[in-house]
Amino acid sequence: MAEHTQSGHTPDDDPVVRRRRQIERWTLLANRIGYLMLALAMALFVIAFAVGFSAAMATLVIVCLVVSFVLLAPSIVLGYAVKAADRDDAERGL
Repeated sequence: MAEHTQSGHTPDDDPVVRRRRQIERWTLLANRIGYLMLALAMALFVIAFAVGFSAAMATLVIVCLVVSFVLLAPSIVLGYAVKAADRDDAERGL
């Protein structure tokens, strides 16, 4: 028998839980891309340091860092928010 939330929905068809899972998927993707961009920025910096800095290399490092920070800042916060909401639901028995 399916469990029901206070709103009368099953967890699979609850719009809040569905939206939370969607946000969780997007934050996971943003985390992966953000950390990848950060790793790319570090690799480009090491390469530029070894070969010699040029304006193009410096621009690439800065662009990678900015993209990384733009993706990581909200995705980390939203990821913690989703986990906190799930924990709160579990504590309240929803």
